Amino acid sequence: MGWRLRVRHETGFTYAGQVRSSYNEARLTPQTGPGQTVLEARVQVPVSATSSTYRDYWGTHVTAFDLHEPHEMLAVVATAVVETGEYLPPAPGCDWEALTDIDLRDQWVEMIGPTDRTKIDEGLVVQARMLADGLEPAHAARAVCDWVKDTVEYVPGSTNVLTSAQEAFDGGSGVCQDLAHLSLGLLRAVGIPARYVSGYLHPVPDAEIGVPVIGQSHAWVEWWAGAWTGFDPTNGIPVGDQHVLIARGRDYADVPPLKGLYHGGASTALGVEVEVTRLA
Repeated sequence: MGWRLRVRHETGFTYAGQVRSSYNEARLTPQTGPGQTVLEARVQVPVSATSSTYRDYWGTHVTAFDLHEPHEMLAVVATAVVETGEYLPPAPGCDWEALTDIDLRDQWVEMIGPTDRTKIDEGLVVQARMLADGLEPAHAARAVCDWVKDTVEYVPGSTNVLTSAQEAFDGGSGVCQDLAHLSLGLLRAVGIPARYVSGYLHPVPDAEIGVPVIGQSHAWVEWWAGAWTGFDPTNGIPVGDQHVLIARGRDYADVPPLKGLYHGGASTALGVEVEVTRLA
C-alpha cells in the first residue's frame, strides 16, 4: 500500500518597508493523478485579499490573489492530505526511432528543447551521448540521472533559483533544483522528452506514523520513453510513496511556489517552512 501524508507549507515575503499593493500567485496545491490522490487541500491567503483559482498552461492549480492595503509582510499557508501510491515500473519502453516520430516530437516539443536554466555546453552534450550509447531510451535516462547524482554534490545553499544547470555542473554542487535542471539538459540533449516536477519529499524512508518532521520542498524529473516515468536524481530513487507532486513545467520558472509583483519597499526575505506527517 501507499502512504497518506499531511503537508503544511508556510511561506511569504517580509518587506523592507510598507508595500501599498501586491499581486501574487501561489502554486501550492497537490495534483490528483496516477499514483496520487488529493483528499484535502487548502491555501490560506490574507483575509483582506481578493483571490481566485485557475489551472495554468501546464495543468498546475494556481491560487491568484491581490492585496490593496499597506502591508509589511505577506504570509500564505497551504495544507493538504494526500495519498501516494506505490511506485509501479513503467510500461515497456520505446526505442530511439519512436522518439524521432514527428507527431510525438510535436506533442512534447516544449519538453525537448533547452531553456535558460537547462541549457548545457557541447562538452555536456557529448557526455550525454556517451551515457546513452548502446542503451534503450529508458535505460539511458536512468544512466543520465545516476551520473548527475554521482557528479554534482548536494550542498544546501550553494546555489539559488537563478542558477543554471551548466553553472551547477561547473561549480560541482547544487540543490535538488539544480540536479533536476542538469538531468533535463542531458536528457533533452539526446532526444528524450523530459519535464521538471516540483513538490514535497518526506525525508524518512521508514517514517513513523503520526510524527511530524521538517519536510522539504523538492524537485525531480519525469522522462518520456514510452510512458512518463518519475525519477528523483537528488536521491537516486524512483518517485514513490515519499513524494507529493505539485506542479510540472519546462523548468523551475514554470512552477515557483510563490511569486508576485508589488508597489512599495524592497523585499528583504522569503521565508519557507514545510512540515510533513505520515498519517498511514
